[in-house]
Amino acid sequence: MTVRAPAATDDDLTVRPAERVDLLAIVSIENASFDQPWPYDAFDSFLGSPGFLVADRDGQVAGYIVADVSRSLGHRFGHVKDIAVHPDCRGEGVGSVLLARALGVVAGRGADSVKLEVRRSNEGAQRLYRQFGFEPLRVVSGYYHDDEDAIIMIRSLE
Repeated sequence: MTVRAPAATDDDLTVRPAERVDLLAIVSIENASFDQPWPYDAFDSFLGSPGFLVADRDGQVAGYIVADVSRSLGHRFGHVKDIAVHPDCRGEGVGSVLLARALGVVAGRGADSVKLEVRRSNEGAQRLYRQFGFEPLRVVSGYYHDDEDAIIMIRSLE
């Protein structure tokens, strides 16, 4: 018997913890979204983590986010590891809803800041992150497999 945790609803979009039954849809979205996609096993390893969430619309996975919290030098740091929205659902606010919920999760787990990596060429994602208060911290040259740079962005949660 599977017991679902409480979900947050935004009109017809429900954000809830990811479940094993969601993994094939998540991997499909991942493959459609990234040149260097995470494998199935990577997502499987995050099942049960509070920051692994899906946006569900009418029983279909519209997007997902993976975020966690780690401890270093006496501080708790949040990390948005992966976020993607189904190509048919982009531009509808799904990413915003997921990011807002994930920020709440990492803040609730004691993080005082949160970081993420974004491709230098991904201006749409950078705009979204800036709307949520993320600021560029530094550039990591050749971060991605095709040698594109990553911009590390950070946001205080205090």
